[in-house]
Amino acid sequence: MGNYQHFPKYKYSGVDWISEIPVSWGIHPIKRTCLIFTGGTPRSGEANFWDGDVPWVTPADLGKSTTPYIMKGTKSITLEGYSACGTSLVPKDALILSSRAPIGTIGIASGSLCTNQGCKSLVVSSDFYSKYIYYVLLISTVQLKSLGRGTTFLELSTDELGCYKFASPAINEQQKIANFLDHETAKIDTLIAKQQQLIQLLKEKRQAVISHAVTKGLNPDAPMRDSGVEWLGEVPAHWDVLRLSFSLKLQSGDTITSERIEACGDFLVYGGNGVRGYTSRFNCDGDYVLIGRQGALCGNINVASGQFFASEHAIVAYKKKSFNNVYLSEILRYMDLGQYSVSAAQLGVSVERLNLLKIVMPPENEQIEISEVIKRENVVFESFEKWGKKTIFLLKERRTALISAAVTGKIDVRNWVSPDASSTANTPNTPNTPNTPNTSDSTATTNTDAVA
Repeated sequence: MGNYQHFPKYKYSGVDWISEIPVSWGIHPIKRTCLIFTGGTPRSGEANFWDGDVPWVTPADLGKSTTPYIMKGTKSITLEGYSACGTSLVPKDALILSSRAPIGTIGIASGSLCTNQGCKSLVVSSDFYSKYIYYVLLISTVQLKSLGRGTTFLELSTDELGCYKFASPAINEQQKIANFLDHETAKIDTLIAKQQQLIQLLKEKRQAVISHAVTKGLNPDAPMRDSGVEWLGEVPAHWDVLRLSFSLKLQSGDTITSERIEACGDFLVYGGNGVRGYTSRFNCDGDYVLIGRQGALCGNINVASGQFFASEHAIVAYKKKSFNNVYLSEILRYMDLGQYSVSAAQLGVSVERLNLLKIVMPPENEQIEISEVIKRENVVFESFEKWGKKTIFLLKERRTALISAAVTGKIDVRNWVSPDASSTANTPNTPNTPNTPNTSDSTATTNTDAVA
C-alpha cells in the first residue's frame, strides 16, 4: 500500500480474512485480551430509575458520536436504576461495541459509563493496547455481522465476540500502530471534513442564488416596490403578490392503505415525503407541485409529472394562475411552509392555513427565465456534489484500507516517527477493572458476566 514498507517475512495466520501476518505476530481471540461486560435497561415506567448521574449508552448513541470517544448517551440512569437492571459500569478507555441494531459500531469510553443490552463493553488487559483493539474492531464490522444470530434482528453474542480472532504484535508495536493510525486517519478525516464543508457551501450558494431569483428577479435594474409581506420585502414593481387561495387550489390527495402500495406497478404513489411505491390506479394526470401535509417533514415540496396517485399525506397544488412548475416549486420551498404546521397527534399543515398566505408571481416569461437559471444552478451543484461525494467515498475507502493494512501487518510502521515533534509516546494501559457506579472511580465488585 502506497510507499509503506512490508515486513521481511510472513506466515499464514490461520484466519481467512487476515491471511498472512508477520512472523513475530500472534493471533488472539478477544476473550484472551479483554473482559467482556453486557448491559441492561431499567424499567421505563420507573421515574426514579432515570435522569440520574450514571452515564448510560445505547447503540444509537454510538452511531451519533462524531469522534472515537463517547462520554455519555442521550439518557442517564440513577444508582437505583443501575442496581435494578444488571448493567455494568466500566472504566475510562473501555471499548463500547454495539452488538445489535446495528452490529459493529465502536467507541472508546472517555469516562466511567454503562450501556444497555444492545452493547458489549470490553475492558482491555494490560498486555494489550486499547486503541489498537479499537482499530481492529473498527474494520471488523463485516466479520462481526456475519457472526450475528437471530430471527427478528441479528445479535452478536458474548461467546461469538469472545471467540473473534485478530492479529496482534507486541504491545510496544500496538502503540506505534495506534499512534500512526491516529495521525494518518486524522489527516484523512480533515480532508473529508473539508469536502463536506465545500459541498455545504456550494449548496448554500446555490440556494442563495435561487432564493434571490424567485423573490427579486434577474434584472438588477428593475424598479422595486414594497410587497407588503414581511418575508418577501421588496419585489419587482410589475410582479403580482396574491393570496395562495387566489393563485392555487390546494387539495389533499386520496386515502390509500399500505396494502395497496407495491414495490412495483403501473403508477407512482406520492406521500408527504415523496415516492412511497406503486399502485394500480392514478388520481392525478399532469405536472403538479406537491406539498407534504403530515409528519416531521410536513411542508416539504416535491414535483410530480404524468399519471400518479397522490395520497392523503400530500397536498396537490392545482394552478389557477400561470405558474411555471420549477418557479412555483422553488418559491413554495423558499416560503418554508413547514413553519405553519400545528401539532396534534402529529405535525401537519392545513389547507385552510396555507390558503391565507401570500405568494409572489412574476410574468410567465420571467418565470421561464428564472426556471432556466435554477436548472443551470442545479446542474452545476449536482456535478460538484457528485464529485465531492465520490472524493469522500474514496477517502473513506483509503482510511479503511490503511487501518486494515496496519492492524494485519501488511505494512510495517515500526520505524514511523510522528511529524509532530511535540508528540510523546503513550504508555501502555494499566489493568482495567469495572467499578461500581461512582463517577469518582472508586473500585468495588461488578456484575459477573465477563468472559474469562
